[in-house]
Amino acid sequence: MRNAIVSRRNVLVAGAAAAAVAAVGFSTIEADAATSTATTAAVKTGKAAPGGGTAKTLVLYDTTGDFGWLGEVYATQVANLSSHFGAWTAAPVTGYKAGDLANYSAVIYLGSTYDEPLPAAFLADVAATTKPVIWVRDNVWQLTKVDGFAARFGFTSGLYDFADVAEVSYKGRSLTRGADNKSGLMNLSVTDTSKVTTLAAAKRADGSTLPWAVRSANLTYVSEIPFSYVTHDDRYLIFADLLFDALAPSTPERHRALIRIEDIGPDSDPDELKAIADYLSSQKVPFSVAVYPRYRDPKGALNDGKPEDYTLAKKPAVVAALKYMQAKGGTLLMHGYTHQYGSVANPYDGVSANDFEFFMAHVDGNDRVVYDGPVKEDSVAWATARMVASGAVFAATGLGTPKIFEFPHYAASPADYQAANTLFGKRYDRGLYFPGVLTGAKYDYPRQFGQFFPYTVRDVYGSVVVPENIGNVEPDAYNGHPSRLPADLIASAERNLVIRDGVASLFYHGYLGTDYLKQLVPGIIKAGYTFVSAETMLNG
Repeated sequence: MRNAIVSRRNVLVAGAAAAAVAAVGFSTIEADAATSTATTAAVKTGKAAPGGGTAKTLVLYDTTGDFGWLGEVYATQVANLSSHFGAWTAAPVTGYKAGDLANYSAVIYLGSTYDEPLPAAFLADVAATTKPVIWVRDNVWQLTKVDGFAARFGFTSGLYDFADVAEVSYKGRSLTRGADNKSGLMNLSVTDTSKVTTLAAAKRADGSTLPWAVRSANLTYVSEIPFSYVTHDDRYLIFADLLFDALAPSTPERHRALIRIEDIGPDSDPDELKAIADYLSSQKVPFSVAVYPRYRDPKGALNDGKPEDYTLAKKPAVVAALKYMQAKGGTLLMHGYTHQYGSVANPYDGVSANDFEFFMAHVDGNDRVVYDGPVKEDSVAWATARMVASGAVFAATGLGTPKIFEFPHYAASPADYQAANTLFGKRYDRGLYFPGVLTGAKYDYPRQFGQFFPYTVRDVYGSVVVPENIGNVEPDAYNGHPSRLPADLIASAERNLVIRDGVASLFYHGYLGTDYLKQLVPGIIKAGYTFVSAETMLNG
């Protein structure tokens, strides 16, 4: 598996990875509990996000084989998405007992291990139920062998098609599929076309198509795991929308947009901040401002070798500009304390807003940023102390203590997420997750994986997460990531319209001025979105 790679200013979803999964136990871990350290539990539950409804989703995943660890990785991501619709339970499929499905409103099975030994009771219950079932990728051949299956559903298992597929069409739009993805797609054998509806179609290089997702009666089948090689415009969005059919089918169309002004600190230009506030206010666009209250340059990297260290209290003009932004419709978020770590390059130069604060990283020989793991002091107490110190600066300058947290560069350990959940219970970011979060096993840091959300969720750490999902303007390529201009973000917003109640949420650096904003805001509104505040999203 590849190490997770990030850009200095634009964190994309990291590659998937995980650890071995523990056997089924009787213990259950609440996703919004203060701790996630149980070592014997393989069943985990989570509560709904605000406005999440009454769905109760059973998420079942594979655990066997050399890559059995991937099951937990995928289940974590499905659990996060499922919280948008209601409560969820995640567990290894091997522990399923006859009748378990009766306790839930829907089941999602993630087939990641070829020929996982599926319990006969599970296969029988899935074949017989009238409740919504979503079956993803492998082992559908075990299900289609159940007596009477083909007669009821009109298809049997087919063969994997390994043709190059770079796009998947859904609802009249084309979603991308990573060129590096060579895992193949299951091409089912349809025996009764009157019973099977193609929901999304994959397009081969020669222009021919094959079903990417189909539905027959209450059963939806997805031909691949949609969580690998994910980008802003990915077929992952299709899966995120298909969940509505199973978990909240009466949801009306609604498309909301958010904007967050990023990496604002004591070193920011007050005039730039005021100009941004004036423009967004003139367009009646609410916005958030991600603020770190203490600036550090311990090596003097940007100050001719002379170290600098000061807080907002020493920059009254910046404080005044932040208050101006609040008056113009801005909501301040806590974006860490210093947005850098110690006196070391982590990974760049030790300067605030450039470096990671809660996680270690380095730049490799290919100019890529690689995650290395938690900082040496990492603990709930350490993270809590930094958050409390940050809040004290906000309070002392009259800005008010923020109620929402955003991790610098979207990177933190489970202990840090626990601290944020206890102090805030609300984040506005993309999550970084680790094998062990669902199972209670020891966290496997080298196999971390990231996820962005197209709607509000309550993630496996227990916090309600305001989504950011279409990235940011980045005029120049950086750390292996291409540049992204307003047209690219607007195109991503248009693709996100496939999600019936989704968002186009972006962040924007204040030093870019207002010219790009004047393209982004009208472009996203023209696409069909209405800008709302982070607080609005926290209500569902």
